[in-house]
Amino acid sequence: MKPAKNGSSKLVDKDKYVIQAAGGVLWKNDGDQKKLAVVHRHKHNDWSLPKGKVDKGETWKETALREVLEETGYTAKIKKYAGSISYLLDGKPKVVLYWHMKIKSKKIDQMNGEVDEVRWVTVEEAEKLLDYQEELNIIKSMPKQRSKGT
Repeated sequence: MKPAKNGSSKLVDKDKYVIQAAGGVLWKNDGDQKKLAVVHRHKHNDWSLPKGKVDKGETWKETALREVLEETGYTAKIKKYAGSISYLLDGKPKVVLYWHMKIKSKKIDQMNGEVDEVRWVTVEEAEKLLDYQEELNIIKSMPKQRSKGT
């Protein structure tokens, strides 16, 4: 489901999911290549997109921006809704909404302790590195004809 133009429409039925999270596909230009940020979480020993739980009073987009900052150290600007994935986590339904983003400001040292490495990779490298196929599908939702900087 696409969000309304003002971004305020319901993207998913929040009442359906006990665990609600949001994240981002953070893109940057690296010479003539587009790269995206993936994070390694030592607790889970996995590579994934930056994401985390929605805090009380936060919107989905606010959560996505906060989590990208906390896990990568970059402030970002949301460009386009990327999609959602849902699954069971310890028997509880969880949903994660993602947005494509671009870097808004330079890296700051504000990463949280959940992430021990941030790596910039091409989509092809992400295919080999990411642990979750659903996240790869989210990455591929961005049209190849992206303009520079998006």
